[in-house]
Amino acid sequence: DEEKLKNGLLRAIEKRPIDLDTIDAALDRIKHSLMTSGEREIDTREVGELVMKELRTIDDVAYVRFASVYRSFQDVDEFREEIELMHKKSKKKKKKK
Repeated sequence: DEEKLKNGLLRAIEKRPIDLDTIDAALDRIKHSLMTSGEREIDTREVGELVMKELRTIDDVAYVRFASVYRSFQDVDEFREEIELMHKKSKKKKKKK
């Protein structure tokens, strides 16, 4: 459901400095990935992972917000673990440059 997908993205970026064109472009990339997968039915987990992949490149806070709901974080430790993982990935990207 494209509308549900867009609403999820909009909730994640709420009060973040992200313009709607950026979100529309992310939605287009997600839809393209889904359409070119060749699958008639797509698991919601795959859709969620694509959304998180896009948000990770757009805004860390929006990513963590979405991931916390999508993955049903139960406590602060789960937030911390996700942020530490993001931090490690960020360091690896900086080293490659």
